[in-house]
Amino acid sequence: MKVGILGSGIVGQTLAAGFLKHGHEAMIGTREPSKLADWKKANPKGRIGSSSEAAKFGEVIILAVKGGAAADALRAAGKANLAGKPVIDACNPIAEAPPDHGVLKLTTRQGDSLMEQLQREFPDAHFVKAFNSVGAPQMVNPHYADTKPTMFICGNNEAAKRAVAGILDQFGWETADMGTVEAARAIEPLCMLWCILGFTKNEWTHAFKLLRK
Repeated sequence: MKVGILGSGIVGQTLAAGFLKHGHEAMIGTREPSKLADWKKANPKGRIGSSSEAAKFGEVIILAVKGGAAADALRAAGKANLAGKPVIDACNPIAEAPPDHGVLKLTTRQGDSLMEQLQREFPDAHFVKAFNSVGAPQMVNPHYADTKPTMFICGNNEAAKRAVAGILDQFGWETADMGTVEAARAIEPLCMLWCILGFTKNEWTHAFKLLRK
């Protein structure tokens, strides 16, 4: 498939390289192509363009920017270029404040989430929350003994969630579908829990696992 990535940071670069590894086409949308020189050298089949070019190119869109920049990134991509497409939302609404004993602060309030805000503004895009509760180095084919880690997802469109589950399977993850967009209220704060070990013990390689009986 063709994948358009909005965001040229480490998450966007990692996921773009992962799609290329698995035989897909990938274009990163960025305002600063020069910052991707090393990525392009390591991934010669990858493409670089503007946000609107990447969104138009992609059959699936990855949103991988800071939470505060998410809406602006989608506006730059263009509503028409997002309409009817799965948009994998890897963003977290992290506040610009230091952690309190390892606990981050979020910009959202109880009863709402960043993904719900984005879904309201871009109603024709099919948002699916994923990749927000693990570090970039573990996003593509992580190795955890003999088990697959769990990626929690949610979204309103069933076909989009099935497409994302297929990607997660390729990338070595077990998918746990938590339901509609409202579940992002619970999934987004997982980034807070994930980061505590990093901030307090400098452990950044863990992932979550849902056990079923």
